[in-house]
Amino acid sequence: MTDSSRDISRLLDIMAQLRTPGSGCPWDLEQNFATIAPYTIEEAYEVVDAITRGDLDDLRDELGDLLLQVVFHSRMAEEQNAFAFGDVVDAICRKMIRRHPHVFADKDGRLTPSHVKDVWERIKTEEKAERAARRPLEEPTENSLLSGVKAGQPALTRAMELQRKASTVGFDWNDSRAVLHKIREEADEIEAALDRGDAGELADETGDLMFAVVNLARHAGADPESALRGTNAKFERRFGYIERTLAQQGRSLESASLAEMDALWNEAKQHEAL
Repeated sequence: MTDSSRDISRLLDIMAQLRTPGSGCPWDLEQNFATIAPYTIEEAYEVVDAITRGDLDDLRDELGDLLLQVVFHSRMAEEQNAFAFGDVVDAICRKMIRRHPHVFADKDGRLTPSHVKDVWERIKTEEKAERAARRPLEEPTENSLLSGVKAGQPALTRAMELQRKASTVGFDWNDSRAVLHKIREEADEIEAALDRGDAGELADETGDLMFAVVNLARHAGADPESALRGTNAKFERRFGYIERTLAQQGRSLESASLAEMDALWNEAKQHEAL
């Protein structure tokens, strides 16, 4: 590997070439912040997955993919004369130095971890106020109880945080059974939307059902993101059993009926219970 391939400027040059009208990549050229955002989230999850599996080779590659997302967004911003990659680096450097005065400003003093967290939160609050002051032309935002819940979180996690915040002032169900009743109510509304054949209403009601299920997870003391990850893994195991069993029979998935696959699914469940 050449030294130039280890230099961030090489990656910046590659992205610039991909985004050059006429000679760049047609797909890259038609992207914008909104269309790239889902990929940014996906790559962050890939990093977490590599960490969970303890695969450092994959972690190296996935961190590269995540870095590419930062470079992609920065390039699009530079094209709009908003900011460039160097500004992103400068901003995070200044932020980290400011948030760690015990390391960079006061080398004689040492803070306990709890004090470090207090300092971090105080400085974050100051930075938030400064950002608000830089936007004098914007309409003032209402000081809502929910305003501290970050919008960029995964939807399941943010739903949990919104519900937790609301519960601090008593806006909450009394017990899990009340939430379960709400889930049944939302399911009935989905059925009604299906009867009406309204796709928009169906999507809206499905979101309401998912929000209610997150609420149930919260009352049950379960993290919905972790719970769904566990179910995803379970689905993969059981579906893999179907694939392997059919392969042993010299058959493909396409040749099996739904009833046959469902029977094998139940077999997989029984094996897991043993």
